[in-house]
Amino acid sequence: MQTPTLLTERFALRPMTLEDWPDYAGLMRSVRARFMGGPMSREKAWGMFCHDAGQWALMGHGALMIEDRQTAECLGQVGLNHGPLFPEHELGWFVYERAEGKGVAYEAAAVMRDWAFEQLSLVTFVSYMDAGNIRSRRLAERLGGVLDADAARPDPGDQVYRYTRA
Repeated sequence: MQTPTLLTERFALRPMTLEDWPDYAGLMRSVRARFMGGPMSREKAWGMFCHDAGQWALMGHGALMIEDRQTAECLGQVGLNHGPLFPEHELGWFVYERAEGKGVAYEAAAVMRDWAFEQLSLVTFVSYMDAGNIRSRRLAERLGGVLDADAARPDPGDQVYRYTRA
């Protein structure tokens, strides 16, 4: 599947490019990545970056960068993950510090959620998150996610929020 570009009123959710690497690496190597397995080494961050981009060719879905349509500034990432690292399809997101508190993650994740239901015909999928990641837990709830205590999880300490097609 060719990597799509999905549009919202404010953002273009677009394929990753090498120009996205410096900000991505900076986030993954910082304490802000503590809920995503970080801070991580530059090498591990590169592996994650390639994983996020490569899933499109291997799985027909993956990560998209969130770009402001007016300024062309990259504000973060949203994606649908699966494969051997995830028990089921997972909706995930992050925004760079400069984009926090502006509804960026919600707008992008809602579009990716709807795309997964419509284009992949998924009936259900999840978001995995650290129990301490209060902001992401609240976002999952705003997106319609319901806590699923019985779901399989890659990390036993993860909270799992389930989205079900209406």
